[in-house]
Amino acid sequence: MLVTFTDFGPFGPYLGEMIAVLKRTAPGVEVIDLINDAPSQDPVRSGYLLAALARAWPSGTVFVCVVDPGVGTARLPVALQADGKWFVGPDNGLLNSVAVQSRGWEWYRIVWQPKELSASFHGRDLFAPVAAWLATGRRVGILEAWPGPDLRAWPAERAEIIYFDVYGNAITGLKFQPSLKGRRLRCGGIALPYARTFGEAAKGEAFWYGNSMGLVEIAVNQGSAARQLGLSVGQAVDWA
Repeated sequence: MLVTFTDFGPFGPYLGEMIAVLKRTAPGVEVIDLINDAPSQDPVRSGYLLAALARAWPSGTVFVCVVDPGVGTARLPVALQADGKWFVGPDNGLLNSVAVQSRGWEWYRIVWQPKELSASFHGRDLFAPVAAWLATGRRVGILEAWPGPDLRAWPAERAEIIYFDVYGNAITGLKFQPSLKGRRLRCGGIALPYARTFGEAAKGEAFWYGNSMGLVEIAVNQGSAARQLGLSVGQAVDWA
């Protein structure tokens, strides 16, 4: 499968243009739009979300990852192979968390160049065709081995809000562990209790839980945590 992960948003032509290249270059390969509202122009926080989402996908999946505020600059176009999956995108921190949280990885630099490369849309012109070729087994003349970024100090978790879903639930960069169930999560001066399900909390009550991605999430039963608690992306969280 080819899977798109972008901050393009639900409007405009960009996702459609990129998917058209994927389908044209790899006919017959299924293309799935995983998310198009990753944290806008924020590759680092988007990377923690990508790492959590990617765990559920099977070996052989190729992710086209475009959160690229530095498009057209000197940042490298790269490909990462981690736990049997491919991730194609910019070397700007977006793929780092995937590597750090995997059992093993190999980095490559993209050496192929199209005849025409827009300075502002590498997702369509560069990353999409490379991802499509990887999905069909082609690598010769496209990639060369690269040592990758220095990840020795890259944290496996991020103690802050990284994303809001459509319900206003606040997803953090903290991994959920069963041993955390008895603790309170502090955010914005409020110490939130744990609940296993939404139904364990009273209507309108704020709480934290372990979400389906394996991350710690803040929610309000039948309400919006973002609105009710006044939360924002980048807001710090810690354990009380």
